Amino acid sequence: MVSLSKKRLSEIFSGLSGRRIAVVGDLMVDRYFWGTVTRISPEAPVPVVEVEDESTRLGGAANVANNIATLGGIPVMLGVVGNDSGGQLLRQLVEERGYPTDGIVSDASRPTTIKTRVIAQDQHVVRVDHEAKHDIASDVQRRLVEVLERELPRLDGIILEDYNKGVMTRDLIAGVITAARKDRRIITVDPKFNNFFAYKGVTVFKPNRKESEEALGVRIRSLEEVERAGRDIVARIEAESVLLTLGEQGMMLIERSGEVAHVPTMARKVADVSGAGDTVIATLTMAMAAGASLREAAALANHAGGIVCGEVGIVPIDPAVLFDRIAESSAGGL
Repeated sequence: MVSLSKKRLSEIFSGLSGRRIAVVGDLMVDRYFWGTVTRISPEAPVPVVEVEDESTRLGGAANVANNIATLGGIPVMLGVVGNDSGGQLLRQLVEERGYPTDGIVSDASRPTTIKTRVIAQDQHVVRVDHEAKHDIASDVQRRLVEVLERELPRLDGIILEDYNKGVMTRDLIAGVITAARKDRRIITVDPKFNNFFAYKGVTVFKPNRKESEEALGVRIRSLEEVERAGRDIVARIEAESVLLTLGEQGMMLIERSGEVAHVPTMARKVADVSGAGDTVIATLTMAMAAGASLREAAALANHAGGIVCGEVGIVPIDPAVLFDRIAESSAGGL
């Protein structure tokens, strides 16, 4: 249990401003069609969505960067886009927000990842993915590492955001971690199955239950099984800590020291879990960079994830809402 007084909370939030965080991973564009359904198609047993609005947002690792910015930080994105209209759109969205673009590399051999969601009456009807999943070429990997090495002296932390879309190769992971550890930077990871055990020696490793089950080849149901799995992961990747997210059961923090803390969920309602993991890793990393302890940072991240679950579609965290939510919770925090 972490008790966060209003004074301590204010100290952490004051420290968020200007923190420079690199986000290395799969950049995406999230496209939305919003509408209503009043009938079933005569051509097939599917709903007909009458589109009333369209919107485009930063997705994937770019959504993590967006959360960093809304919390007051400066996101430095390192990832790949195609030499296509999707890539132009992503760059435009990034430039409109004033984020650095030096780390966004164009690769003509692959399309920009675009996820198109159709939402009707606040219900997610279908998602259409336009993407390629093969590993990026070695020369592209080198360019990303070169940008990171240039940025390192000015960075407060690094997030490795893996969606299994081909950017986070084993060589790139090793190169980033080696460079970051040499400069003693905070390294946090949001993993996926393919390279689960490649993230050796990071600060915080944040898998969810499903990813952990797939990687370990076990079923994880009880909190005792969660703790056992977390300890196994800590040992196998030599991480300083594992923050295992558990959906409606909240999170469990397992530290290399042997300390374990269960953090119950803070979601008041769940409208859409899309993007919640992005918000959690961004808030966790920003809080640690601002001087929060690991447990304090996990508490903030848990609240932030609960808040965005109450929104439809992928949205970044609002720091004012986050502050008020934590301040009003019992004992001033979690």
